[in-house]
Amino acid sequence: VDLRGCGESSVGWPTWSRTAIAGDLRVKRFRQGMLRLLGTGAFRSVPFWRSYLDVAYPGVKPADWAERLGRIDSLLREPGRMKAMQGMGRSAPTDAGAQLGNVRCLVLVVIGTLAPDWADPYAEGSAIVDALPSGLGRMEMIEGAGHYPHDQFSDQVVSLMLAFLRPEAAHA
Repeated sequence: VDLRGCGESSVGWPTWSRTAIAGDLRVKRFRQGMLRLLGTGAFRSVPFWRSYLDVAYPGVKPADWAERLGRIDSLLREPGRMKAMQGMGRSAPTDAGAQLGNVRCLVLVVIGTLAPDWADPYAEGSAIVDALPSGLGRMEMIEGAGHYPHDQFSDQVVSLMLAFLRPEAAHA
């Protein structure tokens, strides 16, 4: 990355301030999901959760999106539902991460390239595979998918899963 006017960048910028340069370098989608999740938990807010889902499903939404949101709204207003969501949100990911070394079966990690909860979805998926015992994990990225690639691009995920499982089925 070349800063304004430096290296191979253009020279016709209206300002050269550090603030402007920092704005050029800022990752616009960094942690968008996390901020909304914090709002959901802190304020027991269904609208915050809906705003998270909007970021978690970038681009194409499922055909029944409006109906799903209505169902989600209704369910989250039932007694105990938001408390359960808060409990899940407050749990640290370290407990699951600590168990990855104990996995004994093959693992396919499917992650969206636009997953909003990580600055670098590729690095996140790679870290999971690297924490598994050697040779057990494989990662696949779904271009344009967010946090829920299995829902946004179900045909692609099913194809990846079948290709992943076929060699194992032959050995069974």
